[in-house]
Formats: sequence, C-alpha cells, structure tokens
Amino acid sequence: MVIDSSFWVAVSFFIFIGGLIYLKIPQKINEVLNKLISDIKNEIDESEKLRIEAKKLLDDAQNKLNTAQSLSNEIKEQAKIDSDRLIIELNDKFHKSSEMKKNLAENKITQMKESAIKEIKNASVKIAVDSVKKIITTSVDKSKLDTLFQKNLDETKEELKKINS
Repeated sequence: MVIDSSFWVAVSFFIFIGGLIYLKIPQKINEVLNKLISDIKNEIDESEKLRIEAKKLLDDAQNKLNTAQSLSNEIKEQAKIDSDRLIIELNDKFHKSSEMKKNLAENKITQMKESAIKEIKNASVKIAVDSVKKIITTSVDKSKLDTLFQKNLDETKEELKKINS
C-alpha cells in the first residue's frame, strides 16, 4: 500500500471527526438545535394561546356590542311607546278640558239668558204696575184713559228696547 497524500488527507479527516466526537460537538450542536426547536415550539404555543385569547376577547366584545345594540333598540322602542302614550294622554286631556270649558261657557250663556229674561219680566211687571197705578190715580175718563194707555204702551216699548240693547 502506498502512502500518498490522499491517505494522509483521509487519516486527518478521520482524526478531525474523532476530535469532534471526542469534544462532543455533535451533541452540543444537537442540544442547541433541540433548544431552538423547543423555543420555536414554545413561541408557536404561546402565539396560539394569544390568538385564542384574542378571539375570546373579540367574541366578548362582539357580544357586548350586540347586547348594547339590542338594549339601545329596546330603549328606543320603549321611548316611542311612552311618547305615543303621552301624546294620546295629553290629547285626551286637551279634549276633556276643551269640553269642560265649552260646557262652562254654555252654562254661563244659559244663566245670562235666564237672568236677562228675568230682568225683562221684572221690568215689564214694574211698568205694568206703574201703569195701573197711574190709571187708578187719575180719573177714569175715556179720553184720558186712551192717551194714558198709549203713553204707557210707548214707555213699555222704550223700556223693552233699552233692555234688549
């Protein structure tokens, strides 16, 4: 066998590999790679947990938003119902008040009418009584009686005109 440079390259290669194995370099490389793999797995797991937590927070926020939206809609509906009811109630009160005022006005008009009729009757009776007194106090002469009757009739007419105006 010839020992040439290829032989010595092969020997030095095996010595180098043996030195690496002796110094446990492949184990250290394996440990470093395993540690990197473990760190990457941990980061992936942590990012997965964060993703799940973010999804959960998003779902919670969406639920709160939906709840707030439905509550807002309920409040709007209730406010609309309340305002409609209040409008109807105020409208009824207004109509009742108007009806009461109308009835009061009609009652006052009726009372005033009755009072005016009473005054007219009283004035007529007074005029008639006064006329009778004048007739009785004066002589019952036919010509005097006719003139007195005409005069009293004119006075009665005047009094009635004053009362009606």
